[in-house]
Amino acid sequence: MVSYSVGRVAQLAGVSVRTLHHYHEIGLLQPGERSLAGYRLYGESDLERLHQILLYRELGFSLEEVAVILDDPQADPVAHLRRQHRLLGDRIERLRRMAAAVSQALEAIQMQIPLNPEERLEAFGDFRSEDYEEEARERWGETDAYKESQRHVASYTKEDWIKLKAHSQEIDRRLVTLMESGEAPDSEKATDAVEQHRQHIARCFYECSSEIHVSLAQMYVNDPRFKAHYDATAPGLAEFIHQAAIANAKR
Repeated sequence: MVSYSVGRVAQLAGVSVRTLHHYHEIGLLQPGERSLAGYRLYGESDLERLHQILLYRELGFSLEEVAVILDDPQADPVAHLRRQHRLLGDRIERLRRMAAAVSQALEAIQMQIPLNPEERLEAFGDFRSEDYEEEARERWGETDAYKESQRHVASYTKEDWIKLKAHSQEIDRRLVTLMESGEAPDSEKATDAVEQHRQHIARCFYECSSEIHVSLAQMYVNDPRFKAHYDATAPGLAEFIHQAAIANAKR
């Protein structure tokens, strides 16, 4: 049976030796063997338990909670894995929602929203567009598009924002449906859908020519924050919009 020193286990698991010593001291992970010189040695079962500990810690459980879970005499390894799979799925969904919220903030990067905090939360969720306004001013503040956008949004009410958001999501859903059905981004259906995307921007914010739209779609691919949002909605969506915008500009 293969045994590992505390240093080697720390290296394999990406934790510190001090962490392993602490787990040993509190009885959470006690190495099952000792070398002739008296050093701790970890066997395969110890590594498996460490793997379980680190998974539950990553999911936010305290060391006390992890100990209770792992030391349950009725514990079923398969049940453990199913529990972890479910918890990881929940965490992925939370992260997806967080990515979507950040993207909403970035979509609103040019907006000065005349809403109080309660109305803003209802309309947009938990993002704060003001956190991105300085970036917007630095990047586009001198452009006609930015100034036109400011004029548009200055008069929008909470109901306006909710409608705009719903319409934007409807366009995104159409693009996702086309992409997932195997429609090519340069097909007529895809370019028609991405043209709706362009017209939505032009109607609600600023004059968005096909060339500007291609540049915007390029940002969806290159900016990790935009890409995270679109690809959280559907993997590959950012690139699909980009390619469809290029094809639409050529029509």
